[in-house]
Amino acid sequence: MRTTLSMHHIARIEGHGNISLSIEDGRVSDVKMNVVEPARLFESMVGGRPFTQTSYIASRICGICSSSHVITDLLAIEQIFGVKTSERTRVLRELLVYGSFLQNHAAHLFVFAAPDFEGLDSAFPLAESAPELFNGGMAIKALGNELCTLVGGRSIHPITCVVGGFTHEPSRDDCLAMADKVAAAREFCEKTVDVFAGFKVPQIETSGDFMALVENGRYCVVGDTAAFASDGARFVAADYADHIEEYAVDHSAARFSRRASTKKNITTSALARVNLSWNELSQPARLAAAKAGLRPPARNPFLNNVAQAVELVDVCVRCEAMLRWLAFGEGTSKPVDFKVRAGRGVGMT
Repeated sequence: MRTTLSMHHIARIEGHGNISLSIEDGRVSDVKMNVVEPARLFESMVGGRPFTQTSYIASRICGICSSSHVITDLLAIEQIFGVKTSERTRVLRELLVYGSFLQNHAAHLFVFAAPDFEGLDSAFPLAESAPELFNGGMAIKALGNELCTLVGGRSIHPITCVVGGFTHEPSRDDCLAMADKVAAAREFCEKTVDVFAGFKVPQIETSGDFMALVENGRYCVVGDTAAFASDGARFVAADYADHIEEYAVDHSAARFSRRASTKKNITTSALARVNLSWNELSQPARLAAAKAGLRPPARNPFLNNVAQAVELVDVCVRCEAMLRWLAFGEGTSKPVDFKVRAGRGVGMT
């Protein structure tokens, strides 16, 4: 006997999705995730426009990770123009990415994931049953909004990050005040690791591969080199098409990605970064992860929740240090001089 169940309008994802299950003789024989959001044609929107506009347009791809879209575009354009940015620019760009981590890890963990683990319909009953947990999570998200605004000019779709540098830099007093705030948030983030490590999850493992940015001596979130967890093989952004191939499936509008050499699907996520850059995590983050039982190789997709909580700890440690460095360090993030020229560039975040 075969039965098909279809669940439409899945709410807790970015975009629009459905799930269909086929059940034969009481066992699930097939599961399909249908992303039904249509193509939005951003490639066409930026065609023929000045390079100064492309990053602002591309950030509208997503209100969740707009900072990463801006930086990815700028890295590609700078590769074409041969632009070498300053260390202060690199630090400010990393702060933008980390601000979005605070925003979005917190939103995912406390609005999307925690209610499911607690057996609740949404975040609203969670706010009533566990107000300290929910309010603390929302405070982390608000802190991410504040950090993105400080560095990027507003909480989403940043406007200060441009080709070659920044048009505005936060003051010393603002950097120090924000450093104090992220330092104060660390204790709650460490508790968050314990909370999500305590949730019961299925004991499964992915058969696919993990991929993340890597850089020796750095927990890399803005860079030029990626690696696969299965064998450590690395490649630079410009060569991505030799290592990653996209493909379509009949049941979804989303494009899938796999490793070209093995045809295995790849996961890019907090768990991928923890697997590939474990030794580069800050000591408090690594200690929190080890205490929670998260160590590489970690192949259970459900552990991505714990990995996101670990990254929140790491963000607090790292951002405090970077903000204090900005407050007292030398140099400038003003856009460097460059010559406009034709070419092809690839950025990767």
